[in-house]
Amino acid sequence: MSFKAPAPPQAEHDPFSGVLLVDKPLGPTSHDIVHRIRSRFKIKKVGHGGTLDPMATGLLIILLGKGTKLSDRFMGSNKIYEGTLRLGATTTSQDAQGDVIEERDPSAVTEDQVREAMKSLVGDSFQTPPMVSAIKIDGVPLYKHARKGKEVERKPRLIHIFQFKLLDFEMPDADFVVRCTKGTYVRTLCYDIGEQLGCGAHLARLRRTRSGKMDVAQALPVSQIMQMSRDELVQHIIPIRDFA
Repeated sequence: MSFKAPAPPQAEHDPFSGVLLVDKPLGPTSHDIVHRIRSRFKIKKVGHGGTLDPMATGLLIILLGKGTKLSDRFMGSNKIYEGTLRLGATTTSQDAQGDVIEERDPSAVTEDQVREAMKSLVGDSFQTPPMVSAIKIDGVPLYKHARKGKEVERKPRLIHIFQFKLLDFEMPDADFVVRCTKGTYVRTLCYDIGEQLGCGAHLARLRRTRSGKMDVAQALPVSQIMQMSRDELVQHIIPIRDFA
């Protein structure tokens, strides 16, 4: 007579483990959003699948409970952004949050020149991360060195731009869409275009619209999430099994 071992008990499904798609507003950091959700809904483990700068809006993937194990998957996915490049001024951070370093007259720049400059960045290239960034060198974020006026050597990183398209141009602003690999600094792309055109430029606006297969159209505003009950929140959490 053979002995059959009993089947192991099935792990209880945790409704607060999964993925929550958030439409991040202008102002708070990604960590701020994580903290708000953790505190409001008393969820112990909360993380995100890719940082957005305070001045950036759009899709922020919030990982809850065991969903935090999906971090590498989302961090490594391709991204789509819409934004505005502003000609005529370079800044310390390469975006609108930094102090203006230099101003130059952009009036001679044409729409075709901007379009061609964007096209020239499509493909593989090595990009040096800006000093005002969260990348850590010897355990210290670069932006902390930058605050002290220190310039630290950074290793260029391979990136790929699938698409960099001009949507609208009204001097000094150029609206665009860019589709790129992980780790791409869109503000550095804007800086590079400014140098290529000889008038300087910085990133004036940025919105992430897509990360991998996740789209901002599926996301909820933070203000709406903060007004939900725990039972209401569960209805918007994408379970981990959907990403198996």
